[in-house]
Amino acid sequence: MQWYLKVLKNYIVFKGRARRKEYWMFFLIDLIISTILERIETVGEFDPLLSVSYHLATLLPYFAVATRRLHDTGRSGWWFLIGLIPIIGIIILIVFLCQDSEPNSNKYGSNPKH
Repeated sequence: MQWYLKVLKNYIVFKGRARRKEYWMFFLIDLIISTILERIETVGEFDPLLSVSYHLATLLPYFAVATRRLHDTGRSGWWFLIGLIPIIGIIILIVFLCQDSEPNSNKYGSNPKH
């Protein structure tokens, strides 16, 4: 949960680097919360106000942590846009997000593992 809260605290920080663990833990907890909210809305037959509000609230933090994650692999945050290409772009983006950090400092900052 600390990784999720760390991303929310840095919700507009697009500079620097984010470890794989930071990105994927945020992604996992975000997915769990989204699923719970959607189930509550389905079972209670509510309008999707909760889940839509939650997704809008976490959209900017998600873009920020993904950008920092790409920085950690030595890529510009603009590579995130490759995910707009159907199928192949999403696969390439997932590969980039799964890659290990550059071992030393890069132009985006020092290695967050150290």
